[in-house]
Amino acid sequence: MGVLGSLGVSLPRPRLVPGPGAAGQALSWIGDERIAVSGVPLPRMMARLAEQGVTHVVNCRPHLQVRWWGDLAAERAAFGPRHVAHAPMQDHGLRQPPAAWAAAACFAAGVLEDEPQAGVLIHCTAGRRRSVMLAYAVLRLRGHDSTHAAALLLQYRVEAMLVPAYVRSVERWLATAGPVTPPAAMP
Repeated sequence: MGVLGSLGVSLPRPRLVPGPGAAGQALSWIGDERIAVSGVPLPRMMARLAEQGVTHVVNCRPHLQVRWWGDLAAERAAFGPRHVAHAPMQDHGLRQPPAAWAAAACFAAGVLEDEPQAGVLIHCTAGRRRSVMLAYAVLRLRGHDSTHAAALLLQYRVEAMLVPAYVRSVERWLATAGPVTPPAAMP
């Protein structure tokens, strides 16, 4: 043990940059909804996702992160491009424009409606905020009221944080979008 150790002082640890594997592989299945929420999966873990019942993926990480880390490309290679949607959002705690996420929410809701055996993984970097927002939107599209959708997410995803601005983004979009018919696949 060195001098610093004997004094109870430790050297600073290097700060880890969020990337694939930052949140581990823990999938939180949301009740019986066939929706899983997690942090970004490692590219080498794609086959295991399918073994856990995942058939479709919604990636909520911004463009720069998916280009840098390659997770979106790995997901498309593993599941096929028509089984993966991208909702490129920054995690800033402010309103999320529907242009970034609404098509992905409709994609997931459509898959769950049209394919009774499908399991949709929705992930961001840590699986706490953006992915939870998108899962909330999918639950709302599937007919859950706001209270029940929030309760399901908070019950089954311990790490979940329902950011008020994100929830308001979903509710405003639902109020102004009119009847939404979820498409079964995204190009």
